[in-house]
Amino acid sequence: MERPRILVVGGGFAGVECARGLERELGTHEAEISLVTPNSYQLYLPLLPQVASGVLTPQAVAPSLRRVLRRTHIVPGGAIGVDTEAKVCVVRLITGEVVNRRYDWLVLTPGSVTRRFDIPGLDRYARGLKTLAEAAYVRDHVIAQLDLAAVTGDAAERAARLQFVVVGGGYAGTETVACLQRLTNAAARRYPWLDPALIKWHLVDIAPKLMPELGERLGRTAQRLVQRHGTQVSLGVSVAEVTEDTVTLTDGRTLPCHTLIWTAGVAASPLIETLCRETSRGRLVVEPDLSVPGLPHVFALGDAAAVPDLAAEEARAVGGASAGDGVPVCPPTAQHAMRQGRRAALNVAAALRGRPTRPYEHKDLGLVVDLGGLDAVARPLGFELTGPSAQLVTRGYHLAALRTGSARFRTAALWALNAATGYDFVRTGFQAGRPATLTDFERTDSYLSAERLHQLTAHVAASEHAAEHGPA
Repeated sequence: MERPRILVVGGGFAGVECARGLERELGTHEAEISLVTPNSYQLYLPLLPQVASGVLTPQAVAPSLRRVLRRTHIVPGGAIGVDTEAKVCVVRLITGEVVNRRYDWLVLTPGSVTRRFDIPGLDRYARGLKTLAEAAYVRDHVIAQLDLAAVTGDAAERAARLQFVVVGGGYAGTETVACLQRLTNAAARRYPWLDPALIKWHLVDIAPKLMPELGERLGRTAQRLVQRHGTQVSLGVSVAEVTEDTVTLTDGRTLPCHTLIWTAGVAASPLIETLCRETSRGRLVVEPDLSVPGLPHVFALGDAAAVPDLAAEEARAVGGASAGDGVPVCPPTAQHAMRQGRRAALNVAAALRGRPTRPYEHKDLGLVVDLGGLDAVARPLGFELTGPSAQLVTRGYHLAALRTGSARFRTAALWALNAATGYDFVRTGFQAGRPATLTDFERTDSYLSAERLHQLTAHVAASEHAAEHGPA
């Protein structure tokens, strides 16, 4: 008897944890497990700013899936459409070839992409920090600006190349500006012809506070720490226009610069739109047990799913909030994604065996923000920490969250090496070709329309029918 086919879409925190859980819960004879992902690794996103600054290497934050998964079939490509009626997932392989993957059970964890706005020049000139390739590219780009500024005889061009703008006052933006600021500050010792006073970093966010999730005191502390190293923080401000060598802000300022790093939030993967199901702020609406309403044998979780946050709802009810406020959903964090992956694996295994599923519930353990060196802020289990104690908790959490012992060892060793020897300024060649855009890195233009999806899945259904029954 043919084994049920379980297809997990997405190789992030949620997808890999789900696949690992399915390997533990189900015997080889019970199901065939496949994971669709364009990458051969599980990316640990919270440490990408340290890859961009050169403190960590890509291998440290991207453990190989071959070390993590033992019997899951890894499909090297990205899902670009799902036909839930035909139970077919359309996959574009890393070669560019489009193939169809049949499934009996589907777990959607396609994650998120960088949120964009209709700002002139943004798509062409902004750089993101959502993928490993983007982190490596940003590092090359920043070092290239230092190299070019060191040899130009034009004072205006030198000043523009040494001015950098990061948009987004959340965790990604704040950690990115803190880590890269340290890299360029260290350049003063390696580029004797550059005036350190010309190196300027700007952190811009439309919100009135930096990282409001941290609370009033820790948010102010984080802002003070990044400002202490020279970053100018502009709150209540956004970007109006971007050109090759300027960034114009909504407060009227025009900053001459060649570097705009865009970290202004995330949006659910465009794959969700191909399902034509109910969404909440772009995220697929799911039941508390992570199943998708109206789609039997389909589960969704992670950044692309609006998972009800039952623990937060319970806490809010204790605090006296009214039911009319609506049920909150889990924030798109690694902490929730990993635990949702484990719950999804248990629920898929239970449903496959005809047993009842259980709702996902997790009380938030707190927040950690690494600002480089000994600078950090953290709120583990409600306790507010700053300085070395916060850094100890922060890095301890990151090491525990990495999936393999080799990744933990590399990360800890590289932290120690950077503390002992400082920064290097080596470009790896990403600047040799044309500038890459947000779309180039995240492939957001590759998803199928409903019409094209139907054509592809109808073709495979006809081919299978002909193979089984002969030509009509």
